[in-house]
Amino acid sequence: MNSTDSSPVKPVSDVIIIGAGIMSATLGVLLKALAPSLTISGYERLDAVAAESSDAWNNAGTGHSAFCELNYTPERPDGSIDISKADKIAEQFELSKQFWASLVQEGPLPDPTAFIHSIPHMSFVWGAANVDYLRKRHAALLHSPLFQGMEFSTDPAQIAEWIPLVMDGRDPAQPVAATRMAVGTDVNFGALTRALSDYLKSLPGVDLHLGHEVEDFRHKDDGIWRVKVKDLATGQSRIARGRFVFIGAGGGSLPLLEKSGIPEAKGFGGFPVSGQWLKCQNPAVIARHEAKVYGKPALGAPPMSMPHLDTRQINGRKELLFGPYAGFSTKFLKKGSYTDLFKSIELGNIRPLLYAGARNLGLTKYLIGQVLQTPQERTAALREYYPEANPADWQLEVAGQRVQVIKKDKKEGGVLEFGTEMVTAADGSIAALLGASPGASTAVAIMLELVQKCFPERAASLEWQARFRQLVPSFGQKLANKPALAAAVREHSRAVLRLEA
Repeated sequence: MNSTDSSPVKPVSDVIIIGAGIMSATLGVLLKALAPSLTISGYERLDAVAAESSDAWNNAGTGHSAFCELNYTPERPDGSIDISKADKIAEQFELSKQFWASLVQEGPLPDPTAFIHSIPHMSFVWGAANVDYLRKRHAALLHSPLFQGMEFSTDPAQIAEWIPLVMDGRDPAQPVAATRMAVGTDVNFGALTRALSDYLKSLPGVDLHLGHEVEDFRHKDDGIWRVKVKDLATGQSRIARGRFVFIGAGGGSLPLLEKSGIPEAKGFGGFPVSGQWLKCQNPAVIARHEAKVYGKPALGAPPMSMPHLDTRQINGRKELLFGPYAGFSTKFLKKGSYTDLFKSIELGNIRPLLYAGARNLGLTKYLIGQVLQTPQERTAALREYYPEANPADWQLEVAGQRVQVIKKDKKEGGVLEFGTEMVTAADGSIAALLGASPGASTAVAIMLELVQKCFPERAASLEWQARFRQLVPSFGQKLANKPALAAAVREHSRAVLRLEA
């Protein structure tokens, strides 16, 4: 940033939020709930909120709770199942539901049916080895109170009752198995983000600027961040000033983090992965499926590419999707630039990028294969989950863009991460969120962690601690170790969010 910039200067905000997706909206509402007097300025490059990864057509929408996602329960070399990540993600999603329920009760989210619905979460596999894995997974998960009620079946008739499309036309001699969690949900994160943003904009001390692109940062000795922002409609730049900055720009977070100049940003890189869906156009087919059915990902596939036959509620309509089919693009955002990847490369992250690339040649090969897929090959993948699928009933749609995190590793040089990564400055004055899955579903847990890390004194105060527990009743407790509490908070969230029993 040019220190002699004569652009118009705004008053100092307590908080500057960059990006208008689910993470930013969650943080803004959480901070105003904790401290209503805080002033917040938000900046979004596009002309609408939730237009990138939080949009319903770009986001998986599962309400990731590890009920059905098999990559969260890997099999150990000794054949046992590791459920630690599943427990963590299930607990994080329960925090999200508790927070949303509190906002429904307090008024910011008057109609939960606008963004969340009940839908069974199922895993489905075929082949003797996979059936054995799913049986062991089911047995292991039942040890956790967060997975109580999970059903398991190898009976084709029972599975056909649950998911008729999946069983119609299937070879009766093929070994199959399925698990089912009736308390699963479908979440439209686009609708939720818009509702949170509308509420946030109605509060005093909050201003949200759409069509504004952040160009640069500078942190002055007075502790105030100077953020150079360009109004894309007029071309005019100005300086926004804030005591704390959150970069929640999805795939665009990495380039902005690099511009911040904080030492903690060094060594991070990004690997973009695009996606596509097959969208069902036949109402009769859509009406026959009522579940989210996840299978085992192909060898070398990234976690976001777990195949699923997915019932969704989008813009008031029931939809049926299959996918996603992974792909590769050098864009970091769906509405980004093909130069994004190249612009993100700098001296500090070249080594981690090269090391991670060398260690993930299988992923590269997989993505190339996905990009080169023919319509017939996509239909073949669909028919593994829906044997009688008619290609004429399905239309290909472009899904969202994800940027997987690459970071330095002392032992391996560079590693590719498939989760989310929060990067904060040592003084807590700026934070950025990088990465993808499980992303939106764990927004509340991530923002609770961010607030405690970046506002440590206030977060430790009796006032904020009490408010944390009002908003998230299980705050500070581990549900996986407290069966009664887990059942109680789940039931409370279910009732308030009007989810089916």
